[in-house]
Amino acid sequence: MSPTPPHRLRLGLPRRVFSQVLLMQVTIAAGVAVLAAGLFLAPLSHQLDDQAMHRALAIAQTTAQQPQIAADLQSTAPRPDGPVQREAERIRLATGAEYVVIMNLDGTRWSHTDPARIGGHVSTDPSQALGGKEVMGIDEGTLGRSARGKVPLRDTEGRIVGAVSVGIAYDSVRARLISAIPGLLALAGGALAVGALAAWIVSRRVQRQTRDLAFSDISALLAEREAMLHGIREGVVALDRSGRVRLLNDEAQRLLGVGEETVGRSPDDALGEGRTADVLAGRVTGTDLLTVRGPRVLVANRMPTGDGGAVATLRDRTELERLARELDSTRGLIDALRAQDHEHANRMHTLLGLLELEMYDDAVEFVGEVVGDHRTTAEQVTEKIRDPLLAALLVGKATVAAERGAALWICDRTRLPDRLVDPRGLVTIVGNLVDNALDAVAGTLHARVEVELRAEGRTVVLTVCDTGPGIPVEHRELVFTEGWSTKRPPAHGKRGIGLPLVRRLAERQGGRAAVGDADGGGARFTVVLPEALAEPDPCPAPGTSVAEAAEEGTR
Repeated sequence: MSPTPPHRLRLGLPRRVFSQVLLMQVTIAAGVAVLAAGLFLAPLSHQLDDQAMHRALAIAQTTAQQPQIAADLQSTAPRPDGPVQREAERIRLATGAEYVVIMNLDGTRWSHTDPARIGGHVSTDPSQALGGKEVMGIDEGTLGRSARGKVPLRDTEGRIVGAVSVGIAYDSVRARLISAIPGLLALAGGALAVGALAAWIVSRRVQRQTRDLAFSDISALLAEREAMLHGIREGVVALDRSGRVRLLNDEAQRLLGVGEETVGRSPDDALGEGRTADVLAGRVTGTDLLTVRGPRVLVANRMPTGDGGAVATLRDRTELERLARELDSTRGLIDALRAQDHEHANRMHTLLGLLELEMYDDAVEFVGEVVGDHRTTAEQVTEKIRDPLLAALLVGKATVAAERGAALWICDRTRLPDRLVDPRGLVTIVGNLVDNALDAVAGTLHARVEVELRAEGRTVVLTVCDTGPGIPVEHRELVFTEGWSTKRPPAHGKRGIGLPLVRRLAERQGGRAAVGDADGGGARFTVVLPEALAEPDPCPAPGTSVAEAAEEGTR
């Protein structure tokens, strides 16, 4: 009889689902506890600083609300025994602040924790507080590092006569941070213990529900993956490490307009060159990337997989883009109404002045000129552009341009009939280009934006020129890239969306968008939209002459 082979200790992950789930959940619980502790400590210092700064600012605001301090500041000299110093020390002791400094418009101290510094100039810049702004921050001063709040000091008539500066010792803020660490570690340990217990309970439940199967037994369940992928309402495209499509669910086939023959081919071979293929192949990176495929606007996200491949998801955003274009049109109308309201107020003030001065003839002439200017502008636009949406947009943009000190001109060659297939799309394109042009000419001399719209058969050619600085040659393709912009993004959103949307809308209609140099400097944007106009009606409306119908068809 051969001897029994010795038992070998086998290292590695356990094979049972119960054991692996327990091990993974305990590991996750430990990782989450450590991560939560780190994520709590990281912003805690900033939160404590912010609390100290707001506390200092609140003390300064309360101090500045006392009218007697402003009166004493104006009527007394800076003295260690003066009323301003006594009141400031009372507030400092009552609130626990490190210092309460009251200064005049020259920055001379009327109060300080160290009486010897009264009458001297403050160590930090008080210009913002003396200019009427409330300021808070962490600064280094004569008493060391502190959280500060500064507010203007006003007299009973609202005039700024000085400023109040309050500081909270920074060492107390740091001490609060250090004192919070032991308690945080205790909470993290308790959370880890609870997580481990919950993991054991969940693992036991998994063991019962899976009947203590091994992972090898679960491989048979992979057959259900196909049914799941083809049942969801989001396009899924999986690519292998060579960049070839290895999985394509039904929704992805519908959105991309392809079939099962795409499997095994690269995105370039299956879809042709374009942004959609670039996104799927990983040549364009980012999240929620917009791309146009046929008549649809898609949002794509691509995630690499552990085997070197990738999985891309596609969502249909066509309806959202339509709503976004309507929102852009509404915003343009709101801007125009806001500009007209401001302009109307200025003109009413002028008219009121003329009437009070009993210059009645001048008032009549002024009203006539204002009404005539608006009527002339509207008539010039509607005579050349027959589509009501587009005409209303340009009339409103002309008012906004005038409000911003620029001139919006409609070229004499402009002729556009009321036969647009997608008027809202053209409104979006024109609105984006005009807004960009107005931004480019803002603050320049003789600022001017010129718009030309003409029909060549069923093709619409749009040209927008400005007198701004222009666009360098090396940036002329980058401006059509999503997220790229030379302007600082606003706090409520991001830039680099308008021009890419213009190009995509143009390409969606089989056209193109390009940028070049305008005559005399500036930028010239050209958009060509083939088949943007419907065929003219061969039967003229009743009351329309043959000559008028022919003229309308050739415009």
